[in-house]
Amino acid sequence: MTSLKLENIRKTYSRGKVSVPVLKGLSLTIERGDMVALMGSSGSGKTTLVNLLGSLDQPTSGRYWLDGIEVSSLSEKERAQLRNEKIGFVFQNFNLLPRLTALENVMMPLAYSASGLSDRECRERATALLERVGLGSRLDHEPAQLSGGEQQRVAIARSLVNRCTILIADEPTGNLDSKTGQEILDIFRELNEEDGLTIVLVTHDPGVAEHADRIIHMRDGNIVDDPRPAFDSGSVPAPSPNLGVGEATATRKKKPGILSEVRFFRRTTEMALRSLRRNVMRSVLTTLGIIIGVGSLISIAEIGKGSSTAIKQVLVTTGANSLLVQAGAASNNGVSLGSGTIKTLTPEDAEAITNECPAVDSLAPIVVARRQVVNGNRNWVPIYIYGTTPGFLRVREWERLAEGEAFTTDDVRDVSMVCVLGQTLVDELFSGESPLGKEVFVNDVPLRVIGVLSRKGTNIIGVDQDDILLAPWTTIKFRVSAASSPNVMPQASAPGGSDLVNQFSLLTRRYPRSQASLYPAQSESQKAATPKLERFANVDSILVRAQSTEEIPAAMAQITELIRERHQIGPGMEDDFDVRDFTEVIRAVQATVNLVAGLLVCAALTSLAVGGVGIMNIMLVSVTERFKEIGLRMAVGAAPRDILRQFLVEAVVLCVLGGTVGILAGRTGSFLIRVLAQWPTEPSLLAVIGSVSVSVTVGIIFGYYPAWKASRLNPIEALRYE
Repeated sequence: MTSLKLENIRKTYSRGKVSVPVLKGLSLTIERGDMVALMGSSGSGKTTLVNLLGSLDQPTSGRYWLDGIEVSSLSEKERAQLRNEKIGFVFQNFNLLPRLTALENVMMPLAYSASGLSDRECRERATALLERVGLGSRLDHEPAQLSGGEQQRVAIARSLVNRCTILIADEPTGNLDSKTGQEILDIFRELNEEDGLTIVLVTHDPGVAEHADRIIHMRDGNIVDDPRPAFDSGSVPAPSPNLGVGEATATRKKKPGILSEVRFFRRTTEMALRSLRRNVMRSVLTTLGIIIGVGSLISIAEIGKGSSTAIKQVLVTTGANSLLVQAGAASNNGVSLGSGTIKTLTPEDAEAITNECPAVDSLAPIVVARRQVVNGNRNWVPIYIYGTTPGFLRVREWERLAEGEAFTTDDVRDVSMVCVLGQTLVDELFSGESPLGKEVFVNDVPLRVIGVLSRKGTNIIGVDQDDILLAPWTTIKFRVSAASSPNVMPQASAPGGSDLVNQFSLLTRRYPRSQASLYPAQSESQKAATPKLERFANVDSILVRAQSTEEIPAAMAQITELIRERHQIGPGMEDDFDVRDFTEVIRAVQATVNLVAGLLVCAALTSLAVGGVGIMNIMLVSVTERFKEIGLRMAVGAAPRDILRQFLVEAVVLCVLGGTVGILAGRTGSFLIRVLAQWPTEPSLLAVIGSVSVSVTVGIIFGYYPAWKASRLNPIEALRYE
């Protein structure tokens, strides 16, 4: 039964413009189970013929069948699969990979097999073959630890691991002594007789050729001596008994499953790591650019994020992320009197905003006063005297007091004579003493100090935030500011009445009546001498804190819609209030921070690009160094696509390892900056993910060309490379 058949094969090489014919219409038939020796002098064409038989090369013309499959019509990928499934090679120079053990060298063809064997099955098959050739105790030895004969036995086991149907041995005893060479030839004879394996021996030694059943002599690209009958041009090789022609075609076109792809990727990754371990220092230096780039990227991102958060927190503490609802502006004869001259905002407006605006976190109505604050013989006019509610401290992120406690909602309702002082006011009035429990006078109204605010410092425009006095808004409105209201200043009705009125007015501001009198109705003169406090239920402004900075636009829209409805402002009518925000300040500061961080990120990306060029350079060197390995992998069944993926994975693994070290370096650098320089930093998951993505991308982009170059190598030239 025919195993392989060549019909009128011609092979011509081009040397520039000159054509050099090597095979000149050669025809040959080898039966299944034959052991054939191919002999000829140098230049006779036997090496070219062996390359064609092993499907490492294609004829210029003619047809070639192997086990019923026409090899001359196959694509490069299909020929690679055919080599993997049906052809085994034993080389004169053994061609074992030096960094792999004997077992791993034998298992190598299975990495490109479509059989779908598991790792355990591959290991068991390779172990059985090594035991068969007498190397069961040398499984974990590398080629440098084996003798020449042992290395050739490993090569024989490797050629058989995929259960080939034809074995091609090129000068298998050329580098061996006579005894070891005889042992190798005995193994070939055993494989031929017991397993029925078709063997083609290429040799110059007549003694080696005598072990074959058939000796074919070649000269000048033709067969000059063949003991078999003349070639029958009408016969076509029969399909292999274990694989029909249709099945063979289906097998060649079958796509590997997901599990096979996963196994190949894992094995390729392992080979990549093993390759990198060969030259640890070179790998480290190669990835240095990636390490520096990724480390810089991580550090910059974390410093930028921490700085942005810190700046945002500073802006929050200064109230820059708050909203201010102010009363509208009145006008007189076309002249605007300024914001707040219309008394339209009420505490009820503030309560409605709290209940009906979901984008609002908290708020505080504010009554503003500008008065002198007195303690004994010391006095000071603070920048801020605010009558407000306890919510003011939450709006301004001021809930943690340095001393004492804040006033409560009950204090607001009961018009309590209490206050909370800022640090600047404490320093000016009490000279370092604790003010708790003591009284200060504001417009001759005594207020008991129940708390001291923590220090905030200046705001973003340089105004001292600690120069402040806070009290219940009812107290500021109805007691401290009462003398300013024209409605509570009666006219004197008799000589000397003005002084009397002022004295009683002062007493009224200090000790106002909070409930109806139990005495009989007063006369007109009595009413003039003892005026009652008239309470105007309006506030100057409402300070609002949104749920977040991003919610400020929604909060503004909700507040505007609600107050227009409460104040019965129709469509097209102007608002009698004004809602202001400070997000422009936040955006300006954040834009500046982002600009600086962006410039630094660009510098880090440049470093990554430089690192990528270094990786491409080293991968090109690696391809040149590993020509023979690439040729060997192709000879045992690796398709160009497999070689491309292998070197591409190596480049990506190199970049990922560099990226991982870079992430650790970046996190360490960020930690040291936070500890030593006291700069704010904040972990950034996005930066880590981005760094890994960039590392993989750099590996793919800069590793593709070396990988593509490796995949385009001619296996014959690669095997001959020195």
